[in-house]
Amino acid sequence: MPTDFSKFGGADSLTEGRSPRRTFPATYNAKTDGSLPPMLAPQDPKEFLWLHTEEPHRSRRLEIMKKYPEVTKLMGYEPLTKYIVTGVVLLQIAVAIALAQYNVRWNSALFIVTAYVIGGTANHNLFLAIHEITHNLAFPRVWQNKTLAIFANLPIGIPYAAAFKKYHIEHHKFMGQDGIDTDLPTNIELYLLNNVLGKVFFATFQILFYALRPTFVRVQTLTSWHIINLSVVIASDFILHRFFGPTPLIYFIMSSFFAGSLHPCAGHFIAEHYLWDGQDQETYSYYGKLNILAYNVGYHNEHHDFPSIPWTRLPALRKLAPEYYDELPNHPSWPMVIVNFIRDPEVGIFARAKRTAVGSSTVSVSGKKVAVEGGEDSDKSE
Repeated sequence: MPTDFSKFGGADSLTEGRSPRRTFPATYNAKTDGSLPPMLAPQDPKEFLWLHTEEPHRSRRLEIMKKYPEVTKLMGYEPLTKYIVTGVVLLQIAVAIALAQYNVRWNSALFIVTAYVIGGTANHNLFLAIHEITHNLAFPRVWQNKTLAIFANLPIGIPYAAAFKKYHIEHHKFMGQDGIDTDLPTNIELYLLNNVLGKVFFATFQILFYALRPTFVRVQTLTSWHIINLSVVIASDFILHRFFGPTPLIYFIMSSFFAGSLHPCAGHFIAEHYLWDGQDQETYSYYGKLNILAYNVGYHNEHHDFPSIPWTRLPALRKLAPEYYDELPNHPSWPMVIVNFIRDPEVGIFARAKRTAVGSSTVSVSGKKVAVEGGEDSDKSE
């Protein structure tokens, strides 16, 4: 039986030098076509790739809306989301209580495996549920979505849903803009982690980078929702500790760590916006089976093009406009994204596209000044 090299992310082996593209256009068939996609010169590892063009998603969105006006029918909220969130939250609380009641030690093999396999997968699902809810795609009203996001935050153990919303909306509106898009690595990360050991450290502690980096790059103004988020999660942690001891909270924190570490689903953090093979393509999609556990976040080009389309309808968007998505290189494997990120000297912390921010408080979008602090909604709309 021939080897399926797609499991290696496109590499023919793990020891070769520069490998063929690890990401394939959907039309490229390695079994019948002996030719390779074009390989461009490696990126300079001492600096990020600075671009002076508009991010690609706005222009593609306008093109698709003009060509397929029926795309607007895919927009709106998805009622199924709240049921899945409720089920996963209850699952995590039940597992945490069971571990406490059966006195499973936090450093035992059973506890660690449970936290990685069940907890890591469940909390990663909740990370991406909060991502989905951030775009107001679970309920028709803003306050309902924010409330559900805080509920989804409970098994994560650390309050972050309210802060994530503002940072993530800025990531969409001002993708790649240095000092605004906190998804981008900082210069100190480039200097300290631009080697194999640094990439191993980064991949292992991704969750800490995404949690701590925004507080250094762009501090938010506290709102009532930040206070509510903080109060509810701390109260939940206190109640569980009061009745069941420290075990549930340890389980939650360990689950969250594994969810953003060397976990198969965590490959999406690197897969989404890191640059590969000398290309300047800023966003990559993944269409594999792990999307089932991750609210279809692998449809990432589709999501950035239309953040108002919920996760259940992103495959329909790709089917509606295949000429815009099927020719884009995409990742065949999230786990191998992590492996290739670590082992390949031609990709690393430096492999991100950046743009100079247009002012610190406002940017120009279609000729209009838009406040950077704003998101998809504001408290006034509620």
